[in-house]
Amino acid sequence: MSTEQTGKPFFDDPNEALRAIAQNPAAYAHYLADFHRVVLDMAAKLEVLQRETRVHCRGSRVEGDKLGQAFLRSFPVEKSLSDVIKHLKGVTSGLEKSAHRRHAHAEKLNEVKKQRKAKALLKERKNNPPLPDASQESRQQGVQGSNVGYGGPTSIYNLDRRESA
Repeated sequence: MSTEQTGKPFFDDPNEALRAIAQNPAAYAHYLADFHRVVLDMAAKLEVLQRETRVHCRGSRVEGDKLGQAFLRSFPVEKSLSDVIKHLKGVTSGLEKSAHRRHAHAEKLNEVKKQRKAKALLKERKNNPPLPDASQESRQQGVQGSNVGYGGPTSIYNLDRRESA
C-alpha cells in the first residue's frame, strides 16, 4: 500500500511514540537505559581507541627527534579523544539523572493529588460539619434539663460566688 493510494503518509505523527514514552515514567527510564547502554559501549570502545592511539602516536618518531617531541606531537590527538570520553561520561550521568528526576516527578504528582484530596475533604468537613445523632441530642437535653439554671461543672474555688440553693 503506497501513500499515493490513500493520500496520507504512513505515520500520522512521527513523534507519537516519543510522546507516549514521555507520559510513562517506566517507559521513559527504559528508553533512556537503552541510550545509556549505547553511550557506555561507545565510551568503552573509545577508551580502547585512546590507549591504542597513545601507543602509536608516542611511538611514531621521526629521525632527528629530541626527547619528548613525539609526545608533544601526540598530545593534541590524545587530548581531543579524552575530551570526547569526558563528555560521554557527562552524558551517561545526565541520562541517569534524567531518569531519576522523571520518576521523582511522577511520585510528586501522586503526592500532590493525595494532599489536595485530603485538603478538599478537610475543607468540606469544616464547611459542613457532621450533624449530631438524635440519640445524643436527647441524652444531652435530659442532662441539661436536670441542671436548669446552672452552667457546666465548676471549680471548688468558685463556690463562694455562686448562689446557694
